[in-house]
This record gives sequence, C-alpha cells and structure tokens, in this order.
Amino acid sequence: KILNNQPTSLNHSKFLLKHYNIMENVTESSSKYDNLEKMSISELLVNMNNEDKTVPLAVEKALPEIEQLVALGEEALRSKGRIFYIGAGTSGRLGIVDASECPPTFGVPFDLVVGLMAGGDSAIRKAVEFAEDDTDQGFIDLQAHNVSEKDLVIGIAASGRTPYVVGALSQCQSNNIKTGCITCNKNSPLSKVSDVAVEVVVGPEFVTGSTRLKAGTAQKLTLNLFSTCVMIRIGRVVGNKMVDMQLSNNKLCDRGAKMVSNELEISYGKAEKLLLRFKSVRKAIDAYRENNNVLEQEEDINNNNEEDSINNNDEN
Repeated sequence: KILNNQPTSLNHSKFLLKHYNIMENVTESSSKYDNLEKMSISELLVNMNNEDKTVPLAVEKALPEIEQLVALGEEALRSKGRIFYIGAGTSGRLGIVDASECPPTFGVPFDLVVGLMAGGDSAIRKAVEFAEDDTDQGFIDLQAHNVSEKDLVIGIAASGRTPYVVGALSQCQSNNIKTGCITCNKNSPLSKVSDVAVEVVVGPEFVTGSTRLKAGTAQKLTLNLFSTCVMIRIGRVVGNKMVDMQLSNNKLCDRGAKMVSNELEISYGKAEKLLLRFKSVRKAIDAYRENNNVLEQEEDINNNNEEDSINNNDEN
C-alpha cells in the first residue's frame, strides 16, 4: 500500500491525489445515451431502469471484499470499538442514513455506528461549497469523536478521489486505525489507503457524472449488506427477527407483540403485556422462558400492594 519514497502523514493523501491520475475514472465517463431531453417519459424510465439492473451484478462481483469488510466490522465491535462512515455529498449522506438506522433496527447505542460527512450536519440538507476539498478536515472530524485503534473507519466516495475522505483514511492508517472503503472506480487513491477496498464498478451514469444514480445505488446496497451482516454476526438478530429493535411507534410495537406471540406460542394479548412490561422483544421472550408465570406473579404482587394500601388507609 505504501509506495517507495512517498510521505506517510497528511501529505500522503495529497501525494496520492496528485500522482494517481492514471486510474480509469469510470464514474466521470460519458453516458452511453445522448439527447436525453428528446426522449419520451417512457424511454427515459426504461433506459434508466435497464442501467439500474446492472448494479446488483456489480455488487455481486465485490462480495469477497465485502465479506472481508464485514469481518473487520465484527472485529471492531467485539473489541469494544466503533464503526465510522465518512464521505461527502451523496456518499456521505448514504453513510449517515445507514448509521442512523442501526439503533432503531438493531437496538445498538446511537454512537456505535457513526456517519460523518464533509461540511458537517448542515450539509445533509444543503451542500457546503468546497467542503470535500479539504484533506485535513476529515481526520479532524474523526478526532472530535475520539477515534481510536479499536475503531474501523470506512470511506465512501464514488470517485475514490474525494480529498476529505482520502485524507481522513490516510491519517487513520498513520495512526494504526483499520480502514475500508466503498468506491465505484478501480485502483483509486481511496483504495490505496484502505485495508479493504470494496470497488463496485457500475460504469458510466445515465446522466454523465451523476453518481447519485447507479453509484449511489451500489453504495446503498453495499452498506445494507455490510451493516446487516455485522449486526447479525454480533447477535442482534435471532432466527430472522429484529429482537432488539426499538419499540418507537405503534407499528413496531404491534410487530414486536406478534414476534413474541409467535415465538412463545401465546396469545397476542399476553404477548402485548409482556412487551409492555419488559420493553424489548428479546427480554420479553427470555423472561417468559425463564418463568412462564412472570405476568401472573407480577399481578399478584400488584394486587397485594393494593390491598396493603387499602388496609393502611382503613386503619388511619
């Protein structure tokens, strides 16, 4: 990964960005289609959909590297570390989406999987000009979260050339922090500073250079595979159920009650009471299996407490 006579600190990323112009920048290649404005709505949809069909096949080719990345993610979390996604623009937003969905889906702490993007949180909704061109800021943002050798940092950049991301991973490697990347070009500067490089090459975009299209879809699919498999591997799924999901709305409470009911072969009403008592599908199931009279015993205790209260009031 380290070339002869090349710098190894912050200048490392600048060296890579300057000298790796030989890479084939597929994401910026001209579209296979032209005169888009002259196409009918049907033609636009059919042609775009035909391009989208190629994305899962490109992801499939990268499965061996995704497997390696999952292994690094599992290792980091089992070692009490965290996972960071870092990117800019669409890539950064996709990382933030995936990170933000881990707590409600798998019941993990909100800071176990962290998404960062160039320009900060304000850039989620509105682009911050030139934020992605700063090779130093990415690692500064990671340091604000006390990034350490226990963590895994994954750079997400369709082009594989984004200075904010390349600089961050370069500095991570200089500090013995494991790195990975998800990109859509081969042999990019980002891949050179990654312990595991996931390169999902989807070809030219329907609209030339618009990497929120196929490249964005490829990154989203890859993130789905990565985070879901990591969470399964650390025990956050039982059977095929999200037993640690946060019960944050009526739909999820209903789903949770059905899961408890089906797993324990009890009525929906009883399952609902268990869920209300233990606030977790996993805890409700475990408690009932340990003592299937847990609800009845609790009701007896509550009734006894009520009787004692009434008696005390009568005596007074």
